[in-house]
Amino acid sequence: MGDLYPTRGATEVATPRQDPVVWGGPDTPGPIGTGELQSFERDGFLAIDQLIRPDEVEEYRAELDRLVADPAIRADERSIVEKQSQEIRSVFEVHKISEVFAKLVRDERVVGRARQILGSDVYVHQSRINVKPGFGASGFYWHSDFETWHAEDGLPNMRTVSVSIALTENHDTNGGLMIMPGSHRTFLGCAGATPKDNYKKSLQMQDAGTPSDEALTDLASQYGIKLFTGKAGSATWFDCNCMHGSGDNITPFPRSNVFIVFNSVENTAVEPFAAPIRRPDFIGARDFTPVR
Repeated sequence: MGDLYPTRGATEVATPRQDPVVWGGPDTPGPIGTGELQSFERDGFLAIDQLIRPDEVEEYRAELDRLVADPAIRADERSIVEKQSQEIRSVFEVHKISEVFAKLVRDERVVGRARQILGSDVYVHQSRINVKPGFGASGFYWHSDFETWHAEDGLPNMRTVSVSIALTENHDTNGGLMIMPGSHRTFLGCAGATPKDNYKKSLQMQDAGTPSDEALTDLASQYGIKLFTGKAGSATWFDCNCMHGSGDNITPFPRSNVFIVFNSVENTAVEPFAAPIRRPDFIGARDFTPVR
């Protein structure tokens, strides 16, 4: 199999997208309207004011709080701890750890949209809860998820979609998600080889796979930057190749969300395209069982 998206070489290389954005046809059933699908195709994202109800938000937030407070979860390798505060920042593979979040993954409002965008059955490539407490939780630098999933997990094609579901209100001040609309149409292959245990560092601070200032300036000048705000229960769906990031949260208002990545069962992972070893399965799944 050839590599459609070269990255992690000696120089930064921009490659036009070789894949569709929306893989499903007009007859593919699902909860997304035609106009919404067209805007997803154009912008690379779709914001939904209320994906889950307030009572459901309470249930999922209580489960998030329970997991974060559990010493066994803190000791689990699937938990990422914030360097400075020593607070839990993320818990991966949360749909396998928690039946409450497994139920959310199977919810037709969630998986139905993923199937519609990707035009096939889907499996969970990655799931996690993110906790961004107030007073200094660090952000995440600009990156394309697909760049990492291709380089380090071996996903061949851009047939992967993410959803971030807000469990606390996303203000315009508490470190929300920022995306460059339209950036999903250009793959930015980054410069620099992948260190062997890169995932351990990259989950706290992105390094390998980081675009240059010049490339980011060009993209931002061309596409602009959209900041996502919304009540708890709102959601943002976004294409795997969107250039996105988030700022630090220095407000008193925490920002927590559940993040699910769906990949097509027709795009299962092979060996990494630009890394010496695969990342652990809890970060890049090797269980391709379709969500049912």
